[in-house]
Amino acid sequence: MGVFVFLPLVLPLTAWPVARLAEGRLHPRTATRLLTVVAVVMALCSTLCLALLMVVGTAQLPGNPLPDGWSDPEVRAAVPHDDVAGRAAIPALGVVAVLCGRSLHRHRRVTRLARRALTGLPGREVAVLPDRTPYAYALPDRIVVTTALLDGLAPGERRALFAHERAHVTARHHRYLLAVHLAAHANPFLRPLRTAVAYTAERWADETSARSVGDRRTVARAIGRAALLSRGTPAPTLAALAATGPVPRRVAALLGPAPSARGWPSAFTGAGLAVWGAAAGTLVSAMSSANSAVTLFLILHAATPL
Repeated sequence: MGVFVFLPLVLPLTAWPVARLAEGRLHPRTATRLLTVVAVVMALCSTLCLALLMVVGTAQLPGNPLPDGWSDPEVRAAVPHDDVAGRAAIPALGVVAVLCGRSLHRHRRVTRLARRALTGLPGREVAVLPDRTPYAYALPDRIVVTTALLDGLAPGERRALFAHERAHVTARHHRYLLAVHLAAHANPFLRPLRTAVAYTAERWADETSARSVGDRRTVARAIGRAALLSRGTPAPTLAALAATGPVPRRVAALLGPAPSARGWPSAFTGAGLAVWGAAAGTLVSAMSSANSAVTLFLILHAATPL
């Protein structure tokens, strides 16, 4: 097993350039799906690595409930610096569990409170709130917008706004955002992927809205005006997982040509480099985790008394 057990902890560093390339050169839909899969796989591998180290570290603590054979020199020799790494993995894994559990709890609580607040309002798909504060957001099954925001938009911009929020609901963007949010808790090196997915999910909704409305400039104006109207407004988004992303970049992208929605790009392009770089890093991380898990399982099995 050796140093390979530590590889999944540092391989997420490769996600930094991949995130920059993917969010700018891939279609937003492809980038969102790719970066989410990469983040989840790398987070799982990183967590598995911590769990393996924790087993070795816990076996050396006095009074632990694990078999005595798990603290034998043969087991400790499988992990370099087992005394430091094993003990450090115990609180690290505890922090990961607490952060992920707190995020899931907050996600469910905000969703429940938001649905309860909308009980009794007309409209099953769209809820218009008589509020002087301009904001709009999408729940997993409903769009919420205030009269203050609608009053500040032209009719065409309103259609673009509803198409944008409806795209979030239809494509289940909250799931992608929650997945990368949890992945970033599992390994802080994955935070650039969380930021990138928050942007590409918004760009995905922008492009869907532009295709539905049929006018990219109208969607760009709607995004810019909605951002100006709701500036400084604490929108009650889904557990703060949704984000508008960098509005100037989104507007600039809409004022340009529509991105190509073709399949995987060539490996000799910047987009192809992003795709294959992400695939290679994820594959190496998964293989390293699997190798470490199988090796440690065999070592522990051999050290377990019958």
